Amino acid sequence: MAENHPEHPSATAFLLIALSLISTLAAVESNPFSRNLSPSSLGLKKPEKLSHLHFYFHDVVTGKNVTAVRVAKAPTTTKSSPFGAVAVMDDPWTISPRWIYALASQTEASLLMAFNFAFVEGKYNGSNLSVLGRNPVFSAVREMPVIGGSGVFRFARGYAEARTHTFDLKTGNAVVEYNVYVFHY
Repeated sequence: MAENHPEHPSATAFLLIALSLISTLAAVESNPFSRNLSPSSLGLKKPEKLSHLHFYFHDVVTGKNVTAVRVAKAPTTTKSSPFGAVAVMDDPWTISPRWIYALASQTEASLLMAFNFAFVEGKYNGSNLSVLGRNPVFSAVREMPVIGGSGVFRFARGYAEARTHTFDLKTGNAVVEYNVYVFHY
């Protein structure tokens, strides 16, 4: 009884792999994953605008109308080392100083800021700016990148400068001045 064995099993395996790769590449070529678009097809108009936004946000962690609340902490988080604590905030903004971040350093008061500035009135109503960056809160000026946006700020890029206007050591409440410089269409 004769057995049917290919003379070179590795050659057969190689041939099957090669045919599989060729068919995969052919499928990718005929149905591309990406394509080039004209910016005007998305309603983007040249030239870009550069906007400067100036406001204050009020971070109230104690008192009657709290706007920032700790929601998690690491087992090693203490008052003297708040590293690993996570808070959420919904701070009001004002145009004058009248009244999701996480602590990201073991050696200084530094926050990882991941937040959206949501506009609910005026010419930017319904739009957002997204900021993600490190904020060493006791530095005089902190700079964080604007990484995107929506609405009027779709495809936005720029940076936000934060300066502490007031900070109450007893309560932890703060007013922070923001200057945001953003390119957008």
